Amino acid sequence: MSARSFIPIFLFIATFSLALGMTMPLMNVSRLYFFDENPSLLGIIRSLWAGGDWLLASIVGLFSVILPVTKLAVAQLAAAQVPAAAHVLHRWIGFLSKWSMLDVLLVALVIFGAKTSGLATAIAQPGLWFFTASAILSALATHLIVREERIA
Repeated sequence: MSARSFIPIFLFIATFSLALGMTMPLMNVSRLYFFDENPSLLGIIRSLWAGGDWLLASIVGLFSVILPVTKLAVAQLAAAQVPAAAHVLHRWIGFLSKWSMLDVLLVALVIFGAKTSGLATAIAQPGLWFFTASAILSALATHLIVREERIA
C-alpha cells in the first residue's frame, strides 16, 4: 500500500475530527467547586465576541477555524489532483502548513490560562483531542501531498 493511498483516509478523518473538535467541549472548567463549564471552540469564540473582545475572537476564529478549514479544503483539492490548479494548490498548502499547529497551541494556551489563574481548574475534554488529531492528520496528509508532487 503506497503513501498516496493514505492521503484520502487522513483527510477524511482530519475533516471529521475538526468538525468534532470545534463543536465538542474542549475543556471542563470548574470554578470554586460549584460552577462547571464545558465550552467548545465555537462557544469560546462566541463568548469572546459577545463579551466585546472582538479582536481576540477574530484571532482565535482565524487561526482555529478559518485556517484549518481552508487548509483541509485546499488539501482535498490537491489530493484530487485538479490538473489546472495543481501548482497553485501546492503553493497554498505550503503556506497554510506553516500555521498548522498554531491552532492547537492557541487552545492549549486557553487551557493553561484557566489552570494557572488559581480560581479555576481546567481538564481537557474530547473536543481538544479531536482538534489535535485533526491538526496532526492534516499535517501528515499535506506532507504526503507535497512529497508526492516533488517525486512526480
